[in-house]
Amino acid sequence: MVFTTDPIALQLLASQQDTPLLVSLFDAHDQLQFANAAFRQSYGLGPDEQPTWAEMLLRNHAEGVGALIETTDIASWLVSARSRRGKLPFRAFEADLCDGRWVWMTETLRADGWMLCVASDITELRSSERVLRQARDVAVRAAQTDVLTGISNRAHILQLLEQSIAQMDLDGTPCGVALVDLDHFKRVNDTYGHSAGDAVLKHFAHTVHEVLRRDDGLGRVGGEEFLVLFPGMVATGLENIVTRILDAVRSAQPLPDHPQFAYTCSAGMGTLKPNESLRSVYNRLDEALYAAKAAGRDRCVWAS
Repeated sequence: MVFTTDPIALQLLASQQDTPLLVSLFDAHDQLQFANAAFRQSYGLGPDEQPTWAEMLLRNHAEGVGALIETTDIASWLVSARSRRGKLPFRAFEADLCDGRWVWMTETLRADGWMLCVASDITELRSSERVLRQARDVAVRAAQTDVLTGISNRAHILQLLEQSIAQMDLDGTPCGVALVDLDHFKRVNDTYGHSAGDAVLKHFAHTVHEVLRRDDGLGRVGGEEFLVLFPGMVATGLENIVTRILDAVRSAQPLPDHPQFAYTCSAGMGTLKPNESLRSVYNRLDEALYAAKAAGRDRCVWAS
């Protein structure tokens, strides 16, 4: 697959075909564009297959090959995993494969959204160290994850927002932000029960993730309120994607036992400004969200 005409880059990738390292390259849409033989064999891919990252892991889970994914709810697992994937220029973590191997995976994110993934086999590390390191990774994920929805919790999404603010101040990289609230959510709990309310919150998180790009961020900041980040996005693109979110929610049927039930959401949206504090950003979005509610709900309003 040719994704670059740079002869040096092509030579470097070609040289990785026979290495025992697991080498792969995903484009900005998280579709596989290069994988060496070791990666394809480990993740159960044919020589010419180019799945997206999510498609690959869905197959791994269904067929018991590749990545070891211990869950009975693969959709929620993917939503949670995507809340961490592609959010940092570099990330390293440990992962288990179904064949019993334990690998050290690194993800290097380029400015254009392409991601280079390299994994090395660390199965031979002492088991005592492995248990401690896995416990550490579990604790880190738990500290960043909303227990109910599996997406970023308040602390993690605000940390990502602070990083976007710092990037804006450093080099002017734009970022769109939206504060989204489910309309009349109390009625859901009062009419259908709290378990149904929980199901609606999870449904919302899954629905929004289907619209987002890999490097976008989604976090639950409290109750039925969510913060969405769109790194690199300017105003025109922001309004389009927030409108898509509202449309997707409006047309969904999240409660199979109550097919007549539908819900909507409202949003305050804006773009980051230079030298702006996190509190200032959040206040602008909150005022716009309040205006959307006051104007009748099920709509998005620009922050001042």
